[in-house]
Amino acid sequence: MENGKKTLYLECESGISGDMAAAALLDLGADETVLRKALQSLPVGGYEVHISRVKKSGLDMCDFDVLLEHENHDHDMEYLHGHEHAHEHVHGHHDHGSEAHHHGHGHEHSHPHEHRGMAEIREILEQAELTPGARKLALRIFEILAEAEAKAHGVPKDQVHFHEVGAVDSIVDITAAAVCLDNLNIGEVILPVLKEGTGTIRCQHGILPVPVPAVANIVNTYGLPLHITGIHGELVTPTGAAIAAAVRTCGTLPDHFTVERIGMGAGKRDYEAPGFLRAMLIRAESENQDQIMKLETNVDDCSGENLGYTLNRLMEAGARDAHFIPVYMKKNRPGYQLNVICTPEDAPELERIIFEETSTIGIRKMLMKRTVMDREIRTVQTPFGEAKIKICRYQGIEKRFPEYESVNALCRKSGKNYQEVYRMVEEAGRKDSGSSDSM
Repeated sequence: MENGKKTLYLECESGISGDMAAAALLDLGADETVLRKALQSLPVGGYEVHISRVKKSGLDMCDFDVLLEHENHDHDMEYLHGHEHAHEHVHGHHDHGSEAHHHGHGHEHSHPHEHRGMAEIREILEQAELTPGARKLALRIFEILAEAEAKAHGVPKDQVHFHEVGAVDSIVDITAAAVCLDNLNIGEVILPVLKEGTGTIRCQHGILPVPVPAVANIVNTYGLPLHITGIHGELVTPTGAAIAAAVRTCGTLPDHFTVERIGMGAGKRDYEAPGFLRAMLIRAESENQDQIMKLETNVDDCSGENLGYTLNRLMEAGARDAHFIPVYMKKNRPGYQLNVICTPEDAPELERIIFEETSTIGIRKMLMKRTVMDREIRTVQTPFGEAKIKICRYQGIEKRFPEYESVNALCRKSGKNYQEVYRMVEEAGRKDSGSSDSM
C-alpha cells in the first residue's frame, strides 16, 4: 500500500452502527487524544463522550458512548420493537439513525431534538478543527445519509431536515469514525458482507420494517452485500450503513493475509447476536500475487500466415504472451492450440480478435493466480552506448537480464554479434548501479 496506507477489514457479523465503528477503530489504535480534541472543536453542545472497556459475550472490548442531556429510546428494547406501553427511558447514546424528518412532519415525541439539514451539517464540519481527510470523509457519510433519507421520503436532498441523523449524537459518531479512520491512515477497506436482522423497529415516523428504508436505499445505491439473518432486530443502522458505503473499497479478502492488529467495538442493544464490530488491520502475505487470464482455443483450418498475423494483433492489443502449440485434434487432424495470457480487463478485446481472425467458434478461459517478481528497468553504460537491463527481485532472489531491444540496437550500431554485445551489457549491469526507469 502506497504512502504507508493500511488495509482495514471490517467484520460486520453483528451489523454496524456509528458507535460500534468509532469504538472498534479506537480499540484498533486510533489516538484518543486526537479524537477528543477534534470532537471538542465541534460547535455543538449537550453531550459528553465516555470511552471505556466493557465485556460482551465474555470478550473485552471498547465502548464509545455519547451521553446526552435529554433522554431517548434508543436502547429501550421494548419501545424500539413496538410495545406500546413500554415506559423505560434511557439516557445515553442514540445511534438508531433511522429516518430523517423533513418539512411537513411534526414531532412524535416531546424530546427537545434539534433538526439540522445538510447546510447546517456542512457549517458544523467546516468550523471544527479537522484534518482535510477527516472533514471530507465525514461530509461524504452525511451526504450518503441525506441521499438515502431524501429517497425514502420523496423530497429533494436539500429539504431533508435530519432528526436522528442531524442530532448531536449522530454528528459525534460520524465525526469520530472519520477522525479515527484518518488517524489510522487507512487506504483500503475490505467489507465482504453486512449482516442484518429481521422484524420491525420503532422510529420517528412509527413502526418500520428491518432493514429500515434508509439502510435499504444505501445498500441498493452503493451495492453493499447484505445478508439477512434470523435475528429479530436492527443490526445495521443508517449511520453504520452510510459509514460502510463511504469507506468500502473492496468486498473480497485476500486468500492469505496476516492480521497485524484487532479492534473490538461494543454495541448497545441486546439481541441474540453478540453485538460488536470487529476491525482488523491486515497485510496480504505476498504483494507479488495477482490474477491473470488464460485464453485457449484449437484451430485446424487456418494458414500459417493467418496464425502469424493473429499472433501479432494479439500482442499489439495488450496480450502479455501468446503462442501456438502443434496438436492432433479429433479424427487425427493436425492443428494448433492457441494460448493467450492477458489481464482480465483485456480479455474481451482479445477474444474478439481471436473470433475475428481465426476459424474458431469457442474459446476456453481460465482465471489464474500467479506470483511475479518485482521488476525494475535500469540504464547502464557500455563502450558502444547506453543499454537497458531488467532487474527482477523476489524474497532475496535477484536476476538481471539485458533488454533485447537495447542489445539489438547496439548490435546494429557497433556491427558486433549478438552474443558479444549481450555479454558486454550483462557485465555492465553487474558493475553499474545506473539510474532506474519505471516499467
